[in-house]
Amino acid sequence: MKHGKRIKGVLAPVVTPFNADLSPDPARFVNHCRWLLQQNSGLAVFGTNSEANSLSVNERMALLDALAAAGLDTSRMMPGTGCCALTDSVRLTEQAVKLGCAGVLMLPPFYYKGVTDEGLYRNYSEVIQRVGDARLRIYLYHIPPVAVVGISLKLVERLLKTYPSAIAGMKDSSGDWNNTKSFLDAYAKSGFDIFPGSESFLLAGLRNGGAGCISATANVNPAAIHKLYGEWQSNTADDQQKALNAVRDAFSKKYVMIPALKQAIAHFADDPQWAMVRPPLDPLTKQQVAAFIPELRQIGFTMPGLKEMHAHKAAA
Repeated sequence: MKHGKRIKGVLAPVVTPFNADLSPDPARFVNHCRWLLQQNSGLAVFGTNSEANSLSVNERMALLDALAAAGLDTSRMMPGTGCCALTDSVRLTEQAVKLGCAGVLMLPPFYYKGVTDEGLYRNYSEVIQRVGDARLRIYLYHIPPVAVVGISLKLVERLLKTYPSAIAGMKDSSGDWNNTKSFLDAYAKSGFDIFPGSESFLLAGLRNGGAGCISATANVNPAAIHKLYGEWQSNTADDQQKALNAVRDAFSKKYVMIPALKQAIAHFADDPQWAMVRPPLDPLTKQQVAAFIPELRQIGFTMPGLKEMHAHKAAA
């Protein structure tokens, strides 16, 4: 991590490809990450839509090593390193720092419910102290619909007071704009970078001091989301936001997001293997696929350059 460097803009919680035996597929993973970088998306690998909590610590570390070995720009990466076990979080975070990642996205320990801010503060504090590196930048991950354990304003205040350099920002995946705005109002002007967890809130977030977004559909629609990030003050911004919302709705209103994202990549890369998900998730059914792909065509959705990227790298 380069001291003082902050990552902003659009990041994708990169979906993880699997082989037929359900092992992670590093080659496909590198291909997709390379395509995302070319589309101006940063890489929030090992996020929720990466099926990160279906991956072991060693599997995550091997995939991150593969990205670095392939020459991908680690300064555009924000790996998810938050685990239930403190020592797992430390191992993953240490690796990200050593590889020069811009930051880490850190879930709170989420298995035990009803934990106190004091307990969460101690967890983050232990990680920071055990990693012991001035380059560390932590982005807190608030996703109460899934984790149940959340990040409060008071917890952020206390962490910032004690660790002003290490605590760099947060991702708010509450899905509640009022919650996101409360964090923006409290901290955006102080250099604490706040990323809504959906491009649905990208424009509103930027208008209130947000840093961009970390969004599942950045896996498949990165260029259009980045365009709004760059043009949020233009007179086309509201129309661009509506178009982004229509794409997100196509992936999320009738389908489970992760298998839908993977099915789209499988289709546009002409690579059926991409549709594989790890249990307990299920891929889209044949009936769902038969409806889903025409729905994407109907809204004019494409993934330019994806097939060529995969074909070129596969041939190489």
